[in-house]
Amino acid sequence: MANIHPSAVVHPDAVLADDVDVGPFCLIGPKVKIGAGTRLKSHVVIEGRTTIGAGNVVYAGASIGCDPQDKKYAGEDTELFVGDNNVIRENCTLSIGTVQDHGVTRVGSNNLLMANVHVAHDCQVGDNIIIANNVALAGHVHVEDWAIIGGNSGVHQFVRIGQHSMIGGCSCALRDVPPFVICSGNPAAPHGLNSVGLRRFGYTSEQVRGLHQAYRLLYREGLIVKEALEKIEALKAEFAEAAPLLDAFTGFVGNSPRGIIR
Repeated sequence: MANIHPSAVVHPDAVLADDVDVGPFCLIGPKVKIGAGTRLKSHVVIEGRTTIGAGNVVYAGASIGCDPQDKKYAGEDTELFVGDNNVIRENCTLSIGTVQDHGVTRVGSNNLLMANVHVAHDCQVGDNIIIANNVALAGHVHVEDWAIIGGNSGVHQFVRIGQHSMIGGCSCALRDVPPFVICSGNPAAPHGLNSVGLRRFGYTSEQVRGLHQAYRLLYREGLIVKEALEKIEALKAEFAEAAPLLDAFTGFVGNSPRGIIR
């Protein structure tokens, strides 16, 4: 049976795994499901149609599954899914989705959301992501695996953040951030390839060189995006080991409804 502090209020219809730990003054609503080993520190509110996986740790003051901060929201029974082994620090807010999108906000696994992070309605956050203090993701933002977003940054609605990219602190991302790219500023502008992060992750020298060439063609040669993508496609013959990463790069850039940072 779940370990529930006497001061916590857990609706009888909520579904909690046997080893969930619910700390003091937490509030859990009727449509909530919480997986094995998840710990709620104290003063955590989980409401809405929210499913939380195993091994998560949620710190004081977090509001999970809260209503969207969207004037169009009219009480629809939308959802929030949170994966496994996430750390959600103090005062984070994660909203359920809206019917204007697919009705689901999703946060993957093995993520660190530092204090005061806001994940708005219909965001899709992948795995192994670090989002630093006071970051606000507006509605419908997509963040791919292994991205890092620096503190006090804002991400405009519908923006996509590519895999292994990094956004510097106090930045404002108004356009899509391609995979493997470092950016910062207001508005965020590209400042090179995330070479250190890629090497730490285990990418080879050839893979990193191939991505460097792709970055140069996109950002340093004065080419329009279409021309750059054509030249990047040709790099695959020279950097065969980097071909899957170049595919991810060109696929992201070539399918960017908002356009990429420049």
